[in-house]
Amino acid sequence: MRQSFQNLAALLVVFSTVSLDSSAFGQVLQQQQQAVGGVSINAEGVLKNLTVADRKELRELRAKAIKQPAADLQQPSKLRFVSLAKLDAAIQECAAKKQPLPDEIQFLAGLQRIEYVFIDTDHHDIILAGPGEGWKINQDGNIVGATSNLPVMHLDDLVTAIRTANAARQGGINCSIDPTAAGINRVKGILAHTHEIGNNPQATINSIEEALGGQVVTVSGVPTTSRFARVLVAADYRMKRLGMKFDESPVTGLPSYLDLSAAGPVGLANAFPRWWMVPNYDAVIRDPDGLAWQFHGTVKCMAAEDYFNGTNKKQQTVKATGPAQKWADNMTKKYDELSVKEPIFAELRSCMDLAIVGTLLLKENLLNKAGVKLPALTDPQVYTTEPLAATKTISSQATFVKKGSNWLISVSGGVQIQPWEIVQNVKSDEKLTTVRQEIPASKANQWWWD
Repeated sequence: MRQSFQNLAALLVVFSTVSLDSSAFGQVLQQQQQAVGGVSINAEGVLKNLTVADRKELRELRAKAIKQPAADLQQPSKLRFVSLAKLDAAIQECAAKKQPLPDEIQFLAGLQRIEYVFIDTDHHDIILAGPGEGWKINQDGNIVGATSNLPVMHLDDLVTAIRTANAARQGGINCSIDPTAAGINRVKGILAHTHEIGNNPQATINSIEEALGGQVVTVSGVPTTSRFARVLVAADYRMKRLGMKFDESPVTGLPSYLDLSAAGPVGLANAFPRWWMVPNYDAVIRDPDGLAWQFHGTVKCMAAEDYFNGTNKKQQTVKATGPAQKWADNMTKKYDELSVKEPIFAELRSCMDLAIVGTLLLKENLLNKAGVKLPALTDPQVYTTEPLAATKTISSQATFVKKGSNWLISVSGGVQIQPWEIVQNVKSDEKLTTVRQEIPASKANQWWWD
């Protein structure tokens, strides 16, 4: 029996992908295009989702390329300390000896969050501190903590955050995935003349996907060829797949947007729901002398609805209501729990931590205050991060669900990080002076300690 096309809503969602790491992975880099977040990118910048076979191969390759951490690194620690001065020196030493960076440097000694930044004027150093542990390769090939399953941080993300702090001052760090005006116009043309889904629903879906065409991935504030950029895009991609039910939610209490919308009408046919993620951080705390800094936060999902006029140009953006806003609220509520099941969301949160670190170093002139120079971390002539193919486009994908007579197209979103706004909200607390004074002594000639 032929089904009425007007009784179906087509939701077209954009994906994006990501890559990973630098030269230490060798074979992994060459064969897996540095996949991260369950997605990969080819040399032309086109994104695709990793298949089960891809993930198995990635896991096996990384298991061969990445060594088990030493016993002292493997133990979980509520506060792991990293000396930036000694880390910088270790990177320079490897370069001088023409040796690849060991895993412990690539993964910042297993740091998973940054909660404190300390200035050590006596030893001319800046110290980062946060929870950390050893790592393992999970079933999907992600590099995660041995007990927490939360991903470890990456040196190249820290380097990118430090080197681009000034650029982020101008407009923040952003990524978005958007359809072209021509694609929207083609889809609306199909919907205007299509009244039935026909006997071959998949053919109809394919025609809509083909009409919308490739969607444009835009990244600003960090180099498009950086791993940091890939994390932003991969997190946006995964968010959209969950929202549009291309992937089932791994946590309870996060039904898809389709599930939330299925009970009733969706609204105007020219309303385009849009979701994006932003930092949700408390005020930055400092001690009276500006030698200790503390911050902590998570991620908030925002929602809006874009309206397009007859020429398919954006006419206005209004606050989302109904199912679109409810899905954003659920995503925010479940974010920390979801980060354990989907490591890319924890990686996004870690990159936000690193962006705050880079901003504090610049805004508060912390290098001069500590009396330290960090040539490997600040100068690309001393240490060069591995450039990756810039993410450019992604194919559209469509699905259908019964609900009224309107066509709803969801095709945009992204990530917005404004680290300079976060560090403007500063409060003083004398207790941080005591915390700084009680930092355990570092191990001799070692750049990290618990």
